[in-house]
Amino acid sequence: MGVVFYSQSMNYTNTSKNTFAITTPLYYVNDVPHLGSAYTTIAADVVARFQRLRGLSVLMITGTDEHGQKIERTAQAYGRSPQEHCDLIASSFVELWELLGIKYDRFSRTTAVRHQAIVKEFFGRVWDAGDIYLGQQKGFYCVSCEEFKEERDLLENHRCPLHPNREAEWRDEQNYFFRLSKYQNQLEALYAEQPNFIQPESRRNEVLNFVRQGLQDFSISRVNLDWGFPVPTDPNHTLYVWFDALLGYVTALLEDGDEPTLANALAKWWPINIHLIGKDILRFHAVYWPAMLMSAQLPISGGVFGHGFLTKDGQKMGKTLGNTVDPVDLVRRYGADAVRYYFVKEIEFGKDGDLNETRFVNVLNADLANDLGNLLNRTLKMAQKYCGGKVPPVAPEDIPSDNALKAIGMELGQRVTPAYENLAFSQGCEEILTLVRSSNKYIDEQAPWTLYKQKQQQALEQVLYAVLESVRLAAYLLSPVTPKLSSSIYQQLGISLDLSQTTGDAAATFATHAQWGMLAANHTLGEPHPVFQRLELVS
Repeated sequence: MGVVFYSQSMNYTNTSKNTFAITTPLYYVNDVPHLGSAYTTIAADVVARFQRLRGLSVLMITGTDEHGQKIERTAQAYGRSPQEHCDLIASSFVELWELLGIKYDRFSRTTAVRHQAIVKEFFGRVWDAGDIYLGQQKGFYCVSCEEFKEERDLLENHRCPLHPNREAEWRDEQNYFFRLSKYQNQLEALYAEQPNFIQPESRRNEVLNFVRQGLQDFSISRVNLDWGFPVPTDPNHTLYVWFDALLGYVTALLEDGDEPTLANALAKWWPINIHLIGKDILRFHAVYWPAMLMSAQLPISGGVFGHGFLTKDGQKMGKTLGNTVDPVDLVRRYGADAVRYYFVKEIEFGKDGDLNETRFVNVLNADLANDLGNLLNRTLKMAQKYCGGKVPPVAPEDIPSDNALKAIGMELGQRVTPAYENLAFSQGCEEILTLVRSSNKYIDEQAPWTLYKQKQQQALEQVLYAVLESVRLAAYLLSPVTPKLSSSIYQQLGISLDLSQTTGDAAATFATHAQWGMLAANHTLGEPHPVFQRLELVS
């Protein structure tokens, strides 16, 4: 049965409320979405789909962060107004999410009118707490990060490590500051009391080391910047992008028609169960954000998971290297399920991962075309030939408990569930593939074609039932990752349940469909045809 991969529970589900809220970052609209943005959003969609399968009421939030000097300058460079630029880039995110089969519930934009009302009310709470003051900001500022940098963290010629092609700019200006230092002890208590608040462990250690060095108050306003919300108490200042952007998660909680107040926004879905982010914005979500919530006297979010970066053929992706990968192009060449599966299964979530297209094609062909797709196709053809195109007349309880497939299948749902809950996607996929690969081995060893010739019909029927049911279970448990493929398998098994959708009947079936043995005897099967076409390397 393999090993159990989950040494520490990270289950962010709040089943007492029967709700589950998850966010991607609100992506910065300086440019069209890149592969890293797609990666985070695929992962969030996998989690959201799994929780919907379990019957929870789920809210998946994604969206765009649209204010700041970088946006203002980028729009100017393209000859657009900032709002025109934001509208154009935000639509490219919407189009990519649709192409990837991502079923988000809210798309939050920080230029929305009602977002300004939420920001203003939140600012008022923090202001009334005495946690905002006017001070002098001196230091090197990276426009690309929208962040002041410690000089010790910069490269030669004051270049930002994340944007080494640009020098940070020296700034000496009056800003409003948030008293982050006031929350040093409370943040350390949060990390101690909730050790899973920051995951994975490597990210948690980064944050702990940063906080132990002593927290400095951070700037939350800019001067000489028009593109953003004015500071409510001083319209000569514009709110700094991160103070504004993080509240986009709160604005997204408002129902249509709600008056934009914090009370309305926080009524149902708060606190958010988990924020999925790239590790480059970890500090803002794991330090600044909880401190801001503490200041406003609001509950803290459930947790933050900072995943790794993606590389291409072992190299960091970048325009200067000419090795960037357009996610739209990748999906159009290979299909959404292929892209989703590769990044979820082949990269341990939380660590850096690599895209190599030869490996991409080989993995997809081995796992989905050969192991799963071909297994279904040949078993259905045998069911047509030997059982009249119907599920063999076998009751699952008649199959011995030590049957190789039943023994794996009976425990599979209980093994895959914690993998999804703990964001251990690659291990969960491996658990599912264990059943698929065992089914291929089983059918070769049992040789139903030989049983047919020997007129051992009962033994033949048990073999075919065990394999068909194992394929069904694998497809169901894999459906958060490969929704279209899983739905195609269900259709060929004659089951009228669309696993690519995430509402309705699908949410009520987990108790039965996640268990081995639900395939009904004598049920009419569909016509066999390949559910996953073999991929060819496309340049």
